[in-house]
Amino acid sequence: MSIPFSVDCRLCPRLSSFLDQVKAENPDYHAKPVPPFGDADPRLLIVGLAPGMHGANRTGRPFTGDYAGILLYRTLHKFGFASQPESVSADDPLRLSGCRITNAVKCLPPQNKPETSEIRMCNRYLRQELEALGEGRAVLALGNIAHQAVLEAMGLKKKDYPFSHGAAYDLPGGGKLFSSYHCSRYNTQTRRLTEAMFEEVFEAIAEVL
Repeated sequence: MSIPFSVDCRLCPRLSSFLDQVKAENPDYHAKPVPPFGDADPRLLIVGLAPGMHGANRTGRPFTGDYAGILLYRTLHKFGFASQPESVSADDPLRLSGCRITNAVKCLPPQNKPETSEIRMCNRYLRQELEALGEGRAVLALGNIAHQAVLEAMGLKKKDYPFSHGAAYDLPGGGKLFSSYHCSRYNTQTRRLTEAMFEEVFEAIAEVL
């Protein structure tokens, strides 16, 4: 029997302990598992890595209030998935249409590095989100860890779906998996990922949807 996601999840002792510490130091932070955000019946599911310390871990909404969300929400707005180009807090008026955002790991990990066991433990929630998608939907994995987590959740062999920026794979039963470098500050400032590169991925997604 599957366990539904809850912001009170404490299945990973290391992460739960770390969040308790963060909450004690920052009482106004969300500092709990971060739930998915967006359309309940999306055409596109975006999968990130994990909440950022001063982003989703603070606000309680994926990619909100930190640098990584700047490019993501601006691009979502440009392609018609978001009602505005910026998300600064969980109670701002931004709404997603046809799109939902989640993370491979729902809790903030120390040094932004979840352990393999934590990724696997949280994979049960990602599996439920993927199973809820309708036929012909698209999944966008941001970064290699998210890409691998999607494959694991779908029971697919990782050697058959190698990660690379701009990769696009047909999924069994319909739908398509797209992959991109993560829109982190490091990747955008080093220009490993440019705005044009990111938009090219969304152009490919738009052709499918």
